[in-house]
Amino acid sequence: MSTLYRNDKVAAFPNSWYAATVTHPPLRPDLRGTQTADVCVIGAGYTGLTAARTLAAKGLSVIVLEAHRAGFGASGRNGGQVATGLGLAQRDLIRKYGEAPARALWDFSLEATADVAANCTAFGPETCHRWGIAHGCYTDTEYAKHAQEARFLADHYGYAKIEPQDKSTFAETVKTTSYAGGVIDRGGAHIHPLRYALALARATEDAGAVIYENSPAHHIAKGDTASVRTSKGRVNAKHVVIATNGYIAGLDRQVAAKVVPLNSFIIATEPLEDRAKDIIAEDIAVEDSKHFVNYYRMSEDKRLLFGGRASAKVAFPTDIAGLLRPRMTDLFPRLGDVRIDFAWGGALGVTATGMPAALRVAPNILSAGGFNGHGVALSGLCGKIMGEAIAGQAGRFDTLATLPTVTFPGGPLFGRSVLGLYLAWQGLREKLGV
Repeated sequence: MSTLYRNDKVAAFPNSWYAATVTHPPLRPDLRGTQTADVCVIGAGYTGLTAARTLAAKGLSVIVLEAHRAGFGASGRNGGQVATGLGLAQRDLIRKYGEAPARALWDFSLEATADVAANCTAFGPETCHRWGIAHGCYTDTEYAKHAQEARFLADHYGYAKIEPQDKSTFAETVKTTSYAGGVIDRGGAHIHPLRYALALARATEDAGAVIYENSPAHHIAKGDTASVRTSKGRVNAKHVVIATNGYIAGLDRQVAAKVVPLNSFIIATEPLEDRAKDIIAEDIAVEDSKHFVNYYRMSEDKRLLFGGRASAKVAFPTDIAGLLRPRMTDLFPRLGDVRIDFAWGGALGVTATGMPAALRVAPNILSAGGFNGHGVALSGLCGKIMGEAIAGQAGRFDTLATLPTVTFPGGPLFGRSVLGLYLAWQGLREKLGV
């Protein structure tokens, strides 16, 4: 069974702390019969909704097809971290792509984080946007690398918002002895991701787009007028945007060969009350590089939201809390007796290059996905850039599309298996300290 249905109920949000702290809007109608639009957008996450909103604001008719609910996928269940940068360090991007393209990508990332902040202010104040993301480093070598990157960004790009902190200073903010030091990026942020998705959906409809829920697209017939088919209807459109990311399933083999789903999981503790300040002293998010990544932050009601434990398997583990609790208590042994109230998972999209995959599937069909853990900010920007391209300003999309988008080893059929072997190998290397 595909990622779309293996772990979730149809047209329902997962049992997450996020879903428990929103007002659920009524289920929107599903697509029936044949509809016509200038643009059909497939997927109502941050990417698809931003593309639809951008296009509708320019006067185009837009229909959005969502298999479940707007915000159902990674957009409504992620760690909520609005990170600057992309999947690779900036100096690595320069070595790989050259000065000018790397600088353009950095500017894109700053625009992406600024867009999220502006949207939260304009139509989503309930999203609890807060500035600040820390990265914890496990070794002196890792800390030195992050400190050097911070100095490079300050010296060459004028970005002086990243503060390196040695072991003792960092431990005053993130109350663990596990880290050799860390950096705090005051230009990063964190949000309530599902509230943001729901606010973005409302803003998209206010701009004039129509969203159909419980309407999974199962086939795209290409042509000057493309036809996107669901089980009960179809949309004939001049342009199509594929915004499915890790939930691409079998819709398009070209995209599925380059964007592979990877599951990640989150737990939410009981409210920690006064104990919260003994875990993270500031209202910032934290992440590190422990076997793919740990990521965590305090919720508005003082729960620790703790995520990680990447898996390439389609099915979620039966005991998500049991898998994540040891990672949490390794960092914070004092939480060994804490109750876990929520545990959930979801699929993000990853690429073999670590960079987003922006593709022209056909002259009038665009796709963007594979945000490799940076999707809260980058996904919306990619949606905006696809909207611009369809409206006649394709320069920024073409910049993204020039990034190498190699086929994932194993392709659409075996990519997840290859990714699983890679994760196992990385985990073994970490245990052996190599």
